Formats: sequence, structure tokens, C-alpha cells
Amino acid sequence: MVRSNFSEVERCGTAAVRGRGKTGEEGVLVTRVGLRIPAVLNYDTWERAGRHIARVADSSAWCLGDWIIYGQTRYSDRYRRAVEAAGLDYQTIRNYAWVARRFDLSRRREVLSFQHHAEVAALPEEQQDQWLDRAERHEWSRNELRRNVRGAQRRKKADTRREAGVLSRIAPEAERVERWRTAAERSGASLEDWICTRLDFAASLVLQAQPADARLKTVEAVGAMETAEV
Repeated sequence: MVRSNFSEVERCGTAAVRGRGKTGEEGVLVTRVGLRIPAVLNYDTWERAGRHIARVADSSAWCLGDWIIYGQTRYSDRYRRAVEAAGLDYQTIRNYAWVARRFDLSRRREVLSFQHHAEVAALPEEQQDQWLDRAERHEWSRNELRRNVRGAQRRKKADTRREAGVLSRIAPEAERVERWRTAAERSGASLEDWICTRLDFAASLVLQAQPADARLKTVEAVGAMETAEV
């Protein structure tokens, strides 16, 4: 029976070693079919063993993803044979590789799980980083991150539908709409909210003016709006 110390196992993040391996906690051994835990184990040791196992399970997904990426690049005609020889499920490995490709090593967050990264992998890189920053800052679980991402996507779709409704009624030129949308994004508002705010501003200038000055105030309001667009 071969014994492996946990530092060697942890390098590749897999507990699927031959024979047994220590989890790094005295008396707790990992085998291919589970843990061998002594009858008497204090709470702190048991908890630390759990943290070790969680890190190994999480890092194994990254390692397997990186492994298959290398194989696909270096051994394109033979890598699937290696996957079968290792007893791995090809589709699962492909999923790991897809997430690994979306995040260079330098962008992977040690404090967040592989599954956190998988939840945002389909997003543009800037949005990936923004959501991972939030998950790290608020200590979101994977499920909490998923709920927040999906909620934001639903709100964005609803805003897009509302914007389409407003714009279809006033039918402005495409270039003008794009300027408005850019200004709204820089203001941190939806396009609909931004348009309403600017129109309210223009209306207040006109309504506060005397009738003789109303035309002048209208020109000033339009000028102010155009300045805000740039």
C-alpha cells in the first residue's frame, strides 16, 4: 500500500491517488473510495481535514481543465485516448477545459471556487471580473452569485424592451440613439431613465421662464442636453 503525503496530492489538486494519502491531518487518510477516519477525532482536526478536501476537490477541476487544454494542443490526435485511459468523463472534462480557457491563471481567484468562475465564464472578461469582485467582497456562495447575475440579466432585458418601446415611438436616427445610450451608461442610468431625466431638466428650464424667454430657454436646454451627450 503506497502512502502519499498531502503536499504532493495537493499540487495537482486530486485525491484520486494510488493507495492512500494523508489529508494533512493526523490519522485521516484518503483512498480512492473515501476517507478513513479514526474513531476519535477532535473537532478542529476534523474541520481542517474538510477544508483540505474542499481545496483538493475544487483545484482538481482547474487542473483537469488545464491538463486537457495542453493535451488538445500538444496531442490533438491522442488526447481522447488519454482521457479514456484515466477513466474520466469526456464531456465533464470538456466543461472544465472551457472554463479554464476563459480564465488565465492570473485571473483565477483563490478565495472563490471553480464553480464561481463557471457561473460567469460566458460573460465578457470585464463583466467576469466585476462579478467576481462582488462575490469576493460580499462573500457570496456560488448560488448567490448565480441569483445576482441572472437577476441583473433579467433587468437588462426588461430595460432593453422598454428602451425599444420608447425609441420606436420617437424614431430618432441610429447615431443619435447611440450617443444617448453612451451618455446614459456613463451616467450609470438606463437609457429610458436618462432620457426622462434630461427631458425633465429641459422642461423645468422652459416652465420657469417667462413666456417671452421660453424659446430662448428651450434652445439653452437643448444645448445643455447635447453637451451632456458628449
